[in-house]
Amino acid sequence: MNTRILIADDEARIRKVMTLLLRDEGYEVKAVDNGASAVSEAAWFNPDVALLDQQMPDMTGMEALKQIKNRHPSTAVIIITAHGSISLAVNAIKEGAYDFIEKPFDNDQLLLTVRRALEYKNLSRKLSHLKKRLDETHSLGQIIGSSAKLQQVMAQVHKVAATSATVLILGESGVGKELIARSVHNFSPRADKQLITLNCGAIPLSLIESELFGHEKGAFTDAKEMRQGAFEQADGGTLFLDEIGELPPEAQVKLLRALENRTFTRVGGKKSIAVDIRIIAATNRNLEEKVRQGVFRLDLLYRLNVFTIQIPSLRERRDDIPLLIDYFIAKYNSILGVNVAGVTRQALNKLTQYEWPGNIRDLENAVQSAMILSQNGIIDVDQLPMRVKGYPMSIEAELLSENETNIIRKTHSTAEKHLIVETLKRYDYNRTLTAQALNISRKTLFNKMKKHGL
Repeated sequence: MNTRILIADDEARIRKVMTLLLRDEGYEVKAVDNGASAVSEAAWFNPDVALLDQQMPDMTGMEALKQIKNRHPSTAVIIITAHGSISLAVNAIKEGAYDFIEKPFDNDQLLLTVRRALEYKNLSRKLSHLKKRLDETHSLGQIIGSSAKLQQVMAQVHKVAATSATVLILGESGVGKELIARSVHNFSPRADKQLITLNCGAIPLSLIESELFGHEKGAFTDAKEMRQGAFEQADGGTLFLDEIGELPPEAQVKLLRALENRTFTRVGGKKSIAVDIRIIAATNRNLEEKVRQGVFRLDLLYRLNVFTIQIPSLRERRDDIPLLIDYFIAKYNSILGVNVAGVTRQALNKLTQYEWPGNIRDLENAVQSAMILSQNGIIDVDQLPMRVKGYPMSIEAELLSENETNIIRKTHSTAEKHLIVETLKRYDYNRTLTAQALNISRKTLFNKMKKHGL
């Protein structure tokens, strides 16, 4: 089917010029001289793009815009305004217009605006289709992807979820370990019970025992009342111990005892409490190496490592990147108050080729940043973070003048700094939340900020 363009302008000369120009480009064109006719013709012509002059005698372009968008929401509308009528153009965009052009307009400018409107329409259609596909076949909770490696993970989730086995989830920072843990719980017979999450790397040593097992009133200075810990809160459900590799040795002993028989005693208490819980643990650390270093108990590793799920890094499943990008665009359009339809082929190439050291969380941050900077509802290479699209030649030349070791070190350092800055911005410079998002301790974040002069 030919691409259809509807023109509405009360000036015959302009209608003729635009009609000839657009037909020469291979478009099917219908031209009318007023807004009411434009609304009427749109009902049967079903245009891909409508060019509406703002100043027409019986019905303004703005009025025609509202009616056409109400009946044909997929039509991309371009408003033609008189020179200096920027406020009208802004209002038109608020009402749903794709863009505007000012009279007198350049022919090349008109053609470029129409091409961009068509690309936006096509990307919007593609995004809608992909969202439907994601809902139907490619989503396990919020785990997005169709690659063979992710499908293997999904199959493991379904198999182990039906059992009561302890699960150990391994993977780099940002790969979605918590989402996998939630999926195991949600597909299990315990789905109607609590899923309690405890980040073992974010709790001060003095509070770990209390966070795990709770405390009695008066057990210590600030214990003004009895408090249940994670074990007790998760009774009947699932306890997810995130970043288990960060658990100090002192706490590992007490955790091991509780795991062996599912009983514990609150801090300051004497009564042994039994619970029925399933344990899921996750880490981005090599626990076997930590055992060799003497900082993680071998018997605790055995207790946790009943069923292991290894989540692949994003660079190991690049086929999922387009689906993830579309998912994040759909997710953040309303949150950010923007209307982004998709990415250009050039931008997609950059996004799929990048190594993503922070994995899915890194990609999510990059997409959000690009959406804020996007123009005309499409993300292009220029809107991508510097680390993704590539650094300027001056920086590249400087890097190339150094030896290979320094190149690697400087490139990594620059990418690390950029990731920290973006994450700090995302969490309003809250260091605790930023450290948690980056899966590092607050002290490590502070040291890295100091190193990078932040």
